Amino acid sequence: MAAQLKAEFISSVADYRKCPNHSNSEFAFIGRSNVGKSSLINMLADSKGLAKTSSTPGKTQTINHFIFEESWYLVDLPGYGYAKSSKSEREKWDKMVKGYLQNREQLTCVFVLVDSRLEPQKSDLEFINSLGESGIPLAIVFTKCDKLTKNQLQSNLSNYKNKLLGWWDELPPTFITSAESKAGKDEMLEFIHKFSK
Repeated sequence: MAAQLKAEFISSVADYRKCPNHSNSEFAFIGRSNVGKSSLINMLADSKGLAKTSSTPGKTQTINHFIFEESWYLVDLPGYGYAKSSKSEREKWDKMVKGYLQNREQLTCVFVLVDSRLEPQKSDLEFINSLGESGIPLAIVFTKCDKLTKNQLQSNLSNYKNKLLGWWDELPPTFITSAESKAGKDEMLEFIHKFSK
């Protein structure tokens, strides 16, 4: 697989109805604030500056479209679970994200990013389960796996999967990634190519 993918920023909107008009597949990225979303997007693109990274949580506040290989779109959605934003801001983002997830016909899969270092978080589990209940295709992406030993990582992943099996008969696809070491990059791109049209 070619190392350098052609990727460019297309648009940033606050309403799904203003998203780009096309018939290509869209793969949405979402997760709790500071999960490493922008870093992962940049890793997939082999570009340090495609998505703006920030140490400040809650940086993404719009629906951002990036086109890859002039064929499929990566959509960066605002994070959830950021306590320092106001209630009205959170409700606005929530409405924006729900509007996109429930109405965007081009949406092919939602990648839910989860910090592999943490115990299963209530907001992640609720979000994953709500997608499942809505019949929205999803995959779970464990980020920052380079920050753990192999044993810690396996233990955390088992814990997470066991927790999800309380609700799911069959778990969604999962990816283990690191923006630093580029772990999981080829697997994610292979999955995207398989389902993109």
